[in-house]
Amino acid sequence: MEQQRLFSNQRLIRLIIPLVIEQGLTILVGMCDGVMVSSVGEAAISGVSLVDMINAVVLILFAALATGGAVVTSQFLGGKQIEKARKSAGQLVLMAAVLGTVAAVLCIVFANGLLKLFFGSIDQAVMDAGLIYLRITALSFPFIALYNAGAAMFRSTGNSKVSMQVSLLMNLINVVGNAFCIFVLKMGVAGVAVPTLVSRAVAAAVILALAAQKKQELHLQRQWLFHVDRAMMRGILRIGIPSACENSIFQLGRLVVVSMIALFGTTQTSANAVANTLDSVGIVIGQAMGLAMVTVVGQSVGAGDLEQTKYYIKKLLLWSYGLLGLSNVLMILFVNPLIGLYSSLSEETIALARALVLIHSSFAIVMWPVAFVLPNALRAANDVKFTMWVGVGSMIAFRVLGSWILCVYFQMGAIGVWIAMILDWVCRICFFLPRILSGKWQTKYTAG
Repeated sequence: MEQQRLFSNQRLIRLIIPLVIEQGLTILVGMCDGVMVSSVGEAAISGVSLVDMINAVVLILFAALATGGAVVTSQFLGGKQIEKARKSAGQLVLMAAVLGTVAAVLCIVFANGLLKLFFGSIDQAVMDAGLIYLRITALSFPFIALYNAGAAMFRSTGNSKVSMQVSLLMNLINVVGNAFCIFVLKMGVAGVAVPTLVSRAVAAAVILALAAQKKQELHLQRQWLFHVDRAMMRGILRIGIPSACENSIFQLGRLVVVSMIALFGTTQTSANAVANTLDSVGIVIGQAMGLAMVTVVGQSVGAGDLEQTKYYIKKLLLWSYGLLGLSNVLMILFVNPLIGLYSSLSEETIALARALVLIHSSFAIVMWPVAFVLPNALRAANDVKFTMWVGVGSMIAFRVLGSWILCVYFQMGAIGVWIAMILDWVCRICFFLPRILSGKWQTKYTAG
């Protein structure tokens, strides 16, 4: 029976392992960047961290577009419609180039206004650092958008090894470049931004060059890079726009929540930052499984095989529980030495960070896969509006309003925010699990 499946266990493993490595690299490089930029000064740290919050919203748009392209392309591949898959890939790259360019122009032209809009009257030194960082990193937006599009192409074929290798190259250039520009050339904030621009430009060029090779099953064709197919674009945006709305509001909600925690002082803010970093390590495997779910379920939908779609949803969800459970048990066991890596923390901050990590890891073991991996199965089966409304509604009701009630009104601080986060997970599960079990998602079950 295994031979009749679209994805054997070996093929699933070859898909998932590179995704885990790629997601882990992103987190590791982020931690390295934070350590290196701290040597430039407090204004630099503040300016970079504030701009990264704006950049995160923009990058979410690129990721959402790539998700839409991956779903549509996977469905065409599953249905053995190779020419349509190639057309959708070309249209995805074209849309990524346009969106990345528009975002870059807007952020460069309105850089000063954006910083004032989101962060008010910040110190001039922080503003100057933020402006330098934003304007240089904005130049990289077209390149990271194109990289995401190229990576989505390879993942949709089940070949995540290529995107992992290019990501490794990009992050290596970034880290080495940061060290050279900051410690050798003494470029200050620009020393953090320029390597980001260079590494993303190289990554985009490499992955598109690989995608253009005719030996690839899904290779880029010139006619679809410069020709607008509105129907194909609508198909991609039908998946991408709801995902962009959901994830953008999620990111904005996080900004609001961080501002609530900041009301309680440096200890709470520092503990929240440390816990967020460590918690992101605990869910790396879950994020990779979510990306794998898009490819596998998307191809099953495209093949018109409902039985295989259900089979892979169940299988990947069970794998997610096993792998995510293992990673979070390890987080619980090694929480003290992990927090010990942050040598400058006070005892009070360490105690609070430990409590936050233990809350997150304990509940993630039983809740995270259904709350966050399962929705990607619904998205891959075109049930995107349902996931959007649930995600947005739960974010507003629990992550934002719930955090305000527990964190601010009841003066629980960061602990209150973490409790509100768990309630958000509960809400998502209460909608997503019955949706899968009821079979209502199958009414959206048509290939792109």
